[in-house]
Amino acid sequence: MADSTNLQAHAYSAQGTPRETVALPGDVFDGTVNMPAMHLAVKAYLANQRQGTHATKTRRWVVGGNQKPWRQKGTGRARQGSTRAPNWPGGGTVFGPQPRGYTQSITRQAKALARKSALNARAGEGALHVIDAFQYTAPKTSQMAQLLARLDVAHRKVLVLTDGVKPNVFLSGRNLPNVHVMPYADASTYHILWSDVVLVESGALGAAMAPMAEKAAAKVKVVKKKSAAPAAEVADAPKATKKTAAKAAAPKAAAKKAAPKAAAKKAAPKAAAKKAAPKKKGK
Repeated sequence: MADSTNLQAHAYSAQGTPRETVALPGDVFDGTVNMPAMHLAVKAYLANQRQGTHATKTRRWVVGGNQKPWRQKGTGRARQGSTRAPNWPGGGTVFGPQPRGYTQSITRQAKALARKSALNARAGEGALHVIDAFQYTAPKTSQMAQLLARLDVAHRKVLVLTDGVKPNVFLSGRNLPNVHVMPYADASTYHILWSDVVLVESGALGAAMAPMAEKAAAKVKVVKKKSAAPAAEVADAPKATKKTAAKAAAPKAAAKKAAPKAAAKKAAPKAAAKKAAPKKKGK
C-alpha cells in the first residue's frame, strides 16, 4: 500500500544533539510497503550467502573395503559384499549433501521495490533517523558509542548508513555489538529489516534533506541581500556625481595648463631677437 504524504524523520547532529524534523524525499519515502517483494529479496539474499561446498563420501569414495569380509555361505551370518557399505561403521553415506549452488535471482525492479519498502517500513515506524555528516578524522569507537547512547539506541540493533565509503566511521562501529556500518547505496533489504533502528547520513539522501531551520535561515539571507540592493545604488549616486563633475572640470584644467605653454612659445622669438641684436652692433 502507498501513502501520498511524504514521511518525516527526526534529525540529529553528529554528536547526537536533537534538531528539527526533516521531510524525507518523496521519490523513495512515499509510504510503499510491499511484503511479498521483501520476502523474495530476503530469501534470495540468505540463499546467496550459502557457499554450497558441503560434501559427504559415498561408498565409492571411502578408502578400503573392496574385498568381501567373509564368504557368501556357511557362516550363519548375513551375506556382506564390502565393509564400506552404508550399513557398516565407517562406511559410505547414503543420500548425503553434495556440492551444489543455492543462488537465487530476482529482477532489478523487484529488488528496488523491496529495498524501498523496507526503508518506508522503518520510516513509518519512526525507526529511521537522519544524522549530520560524520567528521571522524580517526577511528573512535568511544565517539560512536556516545552517539548511540545519546540517541538511546545502544541496546538495540543499529544500522548506520553513510554517504559513500567512510573507513573511519566503519572502524569506529566495527567493535560495537549489534552495530553495522555500510554505505547507503550498499544497504540491502535484509540489512534494513535486520536492524531495529536505521541512522542515515543526511548527505546520502540528497541536498533536499537539509534541516528546516537551515532552509529558513538561507531564505532570510537572500531577502537581506535583495533589500540591501537599493541602498547600494543610493550610496553609489554621489560617486557618479563626483565623476561627472571631475569630467566637466577636466577641460578647464587642461586649458589652464596649456596657457603658460602657449605664452612661452610666443615669447621665444622675441628673446631670440634680443640675443641676436648685440651681435650685429659688435660688427
